[in-house]
Amino acid sequence: MSPHQSSPTWSPLNKVGLALTVLLSIGNITSALGPTPESETGPPLGILLAGSILGLIGTVAGILAWVKNSRAAARLAAITIVLCSISALPAFFVEVPAGIKALVAAMVLLTVTAVVLTFSGRRSAR
Repeated sequence: MSPHQSSPTWSPLNKVGLALTVLLSIGNITSALGPTPESETGPPLGILLAGSILGLIGTVAGILAWVKNSRAAARLAAITIVLCSISALPAFFVEVPAGIKALVAAMVLLTVTAVVLTFSGRRSAR
């Protein structure tokens, strides 16, 4: 790209993906606020803390990706939500309420959707 060309911007689909990524990341920030009671099956506190840290990193990276048109920041934000989704997958293999399994399934689907939309097609130049 020559110095006189404008920097590429995100397409509308890319922006929807980035918005979903930021929303998922914001949701992950709060994961350590509600640790699993000892009498219930759930993620250990370490996983919840990692989810909160990843959520914070993903939120900042997603906002930077949007504002600065940064593919690197978008990749970092996508990695954080993928890691959070992977950390939730054990819910399908242990005895937890069906509502929790449905929530995890929805999170995984939203993660896949966000990543695909964020990196779909070409970015348009303005």
